[in-house]
Amino acid sequence: MLNFVYFCIAKKLIMQAALLSQAKEALKKYFGYDTFRPMQAEIVQSVLYQRDTLVLMPTGGGKSVCFQIPAMVMEGLCVVISPLIALMKDQVEGLKANGIPASFLNSTQNTQELAITENLAYRGEIKLLYVSPEKLMTPGFINFLKKLKISLFAIDEAHCVSTWGHDFRPEYTQLGALREYFPHIPIIALTATADKLTRKDIVQLLKLNEPEIFIASFDRPNLSLTVMPAQNRFGLIQRFLRNHPRQSGIIYCLSRKGTEDLAEKLQNEGFNAAFYHAGMTAEERNLTQEAFINDQTQIICATIAFGMGIDKSNVRWVIHYNLPKNLESYYQEIGRAGRDGLKSDTLLFYSYRDVLTLREMITSNQNPNTEVQLMKLERMQQFAEAQICRRKILLSYFNEDLLHNCNNCDVCRNPPAWFDGTVVAQKALSAVARTNEKVGMSMLIDILRGSARKEIIEKNYDQIKTYGAGKDISIADWQQYLLQLLQLGLIEVAYDEGNTLKLTEASKQVLFGNRKVNLVQMSVILQKNQEKKEEVKEKPASQVLKEELFDQLVALRKEIALAEGIPPYLVFTDATLTEIAEKKPLIEADMKNISGVGERKYKQYGRKFLKVVYDFALEKIKQGEKVTGGTYLLSFDMWRQGKKLEEIAQERKLSPMTIVSHLTYLYENGYKIDISQFVNLEEISKVKEANLALGQGEKVKEIFEFLKEEISMNKIRFALSYLKRNENK
Repeated sequence: MLNFVYFCIAKKLIMQAALLSQAKEALKKYFGYDTFRPMQAEIVQSVLYQRDTLVLMPTGGGKSVCFQIPAMVMEGLCVVISPLIALMKDQVEGLKANGIPASFLNSTQNTQELAITENLAYRGEIKLLYVSPEKLMTPGFINFLKKLKISLFAIDEAHCVSTWGHDFRPEYTQLGALREYFPHIPIIALTATADKLTRKDIVQLLKLNEPEIFIASFDRPNLSLTVMPAQNRFGLIQRFLRNHPRQSGIIYCLSRKGTEDLAEKLQNEGFNAAFYHAGMTAEERNLTQEAFINDQTQIICATIAFGMGIDKSNVRWVIHYNLPKNLESYYQEIGRAGRDGLKSDTLLFYSYRDVLTLREMITSNQNPNTEVQLMKLERMQQFAEAQICRRKILLSYFNEDLLHNCNNCDVCRNPPAWFDGTVVAQKALSAVARTNEKVGMSMLIDILRGSARKEIIEKNYDQIKTYGAGKDISIADWQQYLLQLLQLGLIEVAYDEGNTLKLTEASKQVLFGNRKVNLVQMSVILQKNQEKKEEVKEKPASQVLKEELFDQLVALRKEIALAEGIPPYLVFTDATLTEIAEKKPLIEADMKNISGVGERKYKQYGRKFLKVVYDFALEKIKQGEKVTGGTYLLSFDMWRQGKKLEEIAQERKLSPMTIVSHLTYLYENGYKIDISQFVNLEEISKVKEANLALGQGEKVKEIFEFLKEEISMNKIRFALSYLKRNENK
């Protein structure tokens, strides 16, 4: 019996190892990547092992791969629940472009289209099916799914299930029934923004069974963070846009009218801008969105209705014309920039008028979570007013502790004056601990300053050791210091417990360890350093070449996208084009090693992009520029002009054997070279026989001697090259 158990365990481990191996192969085949991004492999493994899984990963972090790869490896159909039609369409188009059979069902399709898709699913001809939560939970569709072999349910934008979340959607609350209908099918829930309360809700409401929880780093180091006062917004935006020519970006506005007015003003200044908001007709919104996705419109002025359904990877910047209502929204919206991992900029304009407007909007809605929404707005305001590294504040909100300044936000670039605030922090944190984490910020300040207010005396807070320990610090300064501690992740607010302050793991390091705390000195007026004019540095030649080639690659991508009626980034992302421009691949193998160039993408577009690189490289070589692999191209180009080997060798002052090595290398890697000019089929056959007799060592001299010097060594080289290329087919 014991041996049988061991046998079953061993068999299961072997199967799991095989699945992981298949997952890595699928990643390369369909997406063109050699390795998973951080945490992706562990998440994929959890899903492949049939475990319920909760994934918190920032926008652009690669959430979709976490269920798309298992879907391709596992037997059956993966059902993806997605809240927006545009997002479904976008993702399905992207999957098909990579050779993955996928489809969607939504309200835009007619009866015939719905029937075709359902038949494809029934016959097992698609691996991923995208549906809305409303469609999924209809009795008829549930019964349809019960007839299929379902491998996995993937619930995207899972924060929508929680009333604590920033984008609660009532229809998501029904998704917990999936566990009852399909008790043995694993569920993966994914979101880019969810605080502790929201995460707890997701697990509970979706009835996830002891889920593996993965919280990826929320740090997006490629995004620069800048906050500026709202005065002269339009002038600053114009300057910003002129520093970002030909780049796609989004400007978020608070009102519909604001989007229209701003777009019109930008158009009057010569910018390619359009507006987008929920008051437009569906057709108008679709046309505007398609123009932006297809790089026909550069700038979109939009309300928050825009962006969630867009998978456009080359958005290079995001501007907030008005303050967002919470940090979750802000983080999600700036996350639409730089999804390809390349450097991108974000700019937030802040005015207290926006705070008042948002407070009025929140309180007038009579939402049961009004108090929570107001507190979250307050945190957003604190972020905008902060004098410490903004990335630290943002990450601490999502319970991530960044120990070092980011050096990629406006505060880090223009830092205020600091002092060692460890003792100040210890007094505050000790007071939080001694009040058993049951007081809010105002009460804590009164305790620290030794206030004799009635509530403090009644609760005996005047008896704790830290009572009056901070009486030398003003109320205003204490407010700022506590905000900094909050922003540093040394304390957190429990919104569901009357906004009381709580200690964190990091705060314990300050109280009981040796962690020091640097704070901004608030009681002195800090003189801001005047902006220094940046020195205009001449770009190195390599950078100029890279940018010039990138522009040519972008032009080809746009031409292909227009011909095929797809968004340009579905051909290749900016990140892939940047790598091509940097590495300048000249052969198939090198192109396939570029991240994002999978098998299907290479078959569709690879040779066209290789041709652009080849023409560019050859032109630059002739102009005297140094390009890797350039010597091969020069020899090839001279041969194409009809020159003989000896002529090429003489002109280039190289040996004929070197020229032969150039041509054979390119021939083996797919270049069109008429091999019959150098060696005939009879000679190739003799070389093949000799090579077999000698053990296929491909040693030219030994074959030459074996054939009694009847065939020249250069011919032998061409013959071996012919055999290698054709054996690889």
